[in-house]
Amino acid sequence: MTSPHRFFIGPADTEIAMLQWGESGKPPALLVHGTGFVADVWDEVARELVSAYTVYALDRRGHGASHKPGAYHFLDYADDVCRVIDALGLRDVYGIGHSAGATDLLLAAKLRPGLFTRLFVMEPTVMDPRTAHSGGLSEESLSRVQGALRRQAEFDSRDAVFERYRAAQAFADWTETSLRAYVRHGFAALDNGRVRLRCTPEIESAMLRPIYEAMAQVYVGDARGNPFGSLAEIDCPVRVATAAKSGPVYKVMAARAVSLIPRVSTLVFEGAGHCVAQEVPAAVVEAVRAFAE
Repeated sequence: MTSPHRFFIGPADTEIAMLQWGESGKPPALLVHGTGFVADVWDEVARELVSAYTVYALDRRGHGASHKPGAYHFLDYADDVCRVIDALGLRDVYGIGHSAGATDLLLAAKLRPGLFTRLFVMEPTVMDPRTAHSGGLSEESLSRVQGALRRQAEFDSRDAVFERYRAAQAFADWTETSLRAYVRHGFAALDNGRVRLRCTPEIESAMLRPIYEAMAQVYVGDARGNPFGSLAEIDCPVRVATAAKSGPVYKVMAARAVSLIPRVSTLVFEGAGHCVAQEVPAAVVEAVRAFAE
């Protein structure tokens, strides 16, 4: 199969970078990645889904080739999803998302009722506003948010990135195809021959703050408020998946989502960690197809 078609949606200062696998005309599936990654990490999943779907994926704002505006609240991302779907003229969309990207889809489904036929969400970032806590982040959580600023942003080459990441625990179980896709498209070439993260440490830290606030049940939102109560109004079937080897907080947040969403079912990926689609893409494809049936 040939490489996906690459294009942009929106004016230059608000561009969303897009990928499309397969020809138009089939039912649409929209894939949304998690924090720090790029649309290309879905490649192994997308190539299997094109037999039944026209498959799209986007670089979330702040990531990859998309715009980096400095505004990284949950509703900003949900608005981007709606903007992409409107620009493409899609209807009856099968939304498939991971982590914070899964949250984008859940919130977009409330913003635009009837837009999605179903949502398959893997370990979404969710808080339960019915049990919100007062105050801000703990010192430990603040340290983790600020820790992103210490992430190495530049490397001598993409090969150097791959070697470093291949040895890192976070990427140990990724397929080689997925990791190479991330390294190729998540880093920009510099004039001096080195490469630099497109989602810079400063951007990632700004993204992580609302995520950690949601984890800790202290997220209040921006001027638009806390959007998570709206999950109770989602009008399509939703399957919430967790991974047996991921951290406890992901399972806690998945349980919050399940408690809020009306037409919900659950699934556990055995033998996989948080980045399920990059670790066991074939299992994700099978589960996505099964939910559609």
